[in-house]
Amino acid sequence: MSTLSRLPDLAAVRRRAGTVLFERVAGPDGAENRHRIHATPGPRWFEAGSPIQVVHGDASMFVGGLRALLLQSLHPGAMSAVADHSGYRGDPWGRLARTSTFLAVTTFGTADDAQAAVDTVRRIHGRIAGRTPAGDRYRADDPDLLRWVHVAEVDSFLRAHQAFGVRPLDEAGADAYVLQAGRVARSLGATRVPGSVAELADALEEFRPALGATDAAREAARFLLHEPPIPVPLRPGYGLLVRAALGSLPVWALADLDVARPGRVGRAAGLAAGHVGTRAIRWLLAAQGDVPRPATPLPHAA
Repeated sequence: MSTLSRLPDLAAVRRRAGTVLFERVAGPDGAENRHRIHATPGPRWFEAGSPIQVVHGDASMFVGGLRALLLQSLHPGAMSAVADHSGYRGDPWGRLARTSTFLAVTTFGTADDAQAAVDTVRRIHGRIAGRTPAGDRYRADDPDLLRWVHVAEVDSFLRAHQAFGVRPLDEAGADAYVLQAGRVARSLGATRVPGSVAELADALEEFRPALGATDAAREAARFLLHEPPIPVPLRPGYGLLVRAALGSLPVWALADLDVARPGRVGRAAGLAAGHVGTRAIRWLLAAQGDVPRPATPLPHAA
């Protein structure tokens, strides 16, 4: 047998890795969910091709999602709710599938399905309450806490898209994205939701005095950065996404999480890693052929 004949079939490796990615991110019902989200007739909350669909339909969401989780953890109330009630260590892939499916339904699904998804989340939030390590009370349905989760998400998704997306938005498009994403936040119960990029920056700055890493936040960061249960075929790509997410976080967030601040070379490496990682995701998911892509924030893996 020749050496060439023993080499792995690149197409087969690509399909296998793409399938692993699909199943991990979308969950066991990913194909069924994606078909329902995109094929069910009826009015939608957002028009086809609108800024929110452009952003949430791009592979840059993988970077934005990681960044959002790290940034959100700096609010003691939000981190306590996650640590006390989400079981992110025991079922991280299940939590990812539920979150990404919610984003896909509200962005691309019918208005009825989007509202049903929101109603479900609101019922769950209504049962989540407790105290932070400092003794402060929190409720998952608190409008200001919901506002923080939204601000951290939208800031992260937009920054990742502008850096790594196939179709970066112009200034008007970026403002429209923030405005459209606010509709979902308000439906969940958030108040004082930013409606433009400038208002988003103001909201992020307004939260600064309330932010700071707890032991739970640092533990979550260690889990995300160093201990995630990533299948072997996906580990190199995950490392690229992590470098990109860290390179895009503000300096103060890195300091709070005890993560080394990247210098000029590190920032350039993070930018390059993000481009390579998101391109790899597009390449892997394109290999799925007729298999529906996952019902995730990137249903088209653009």
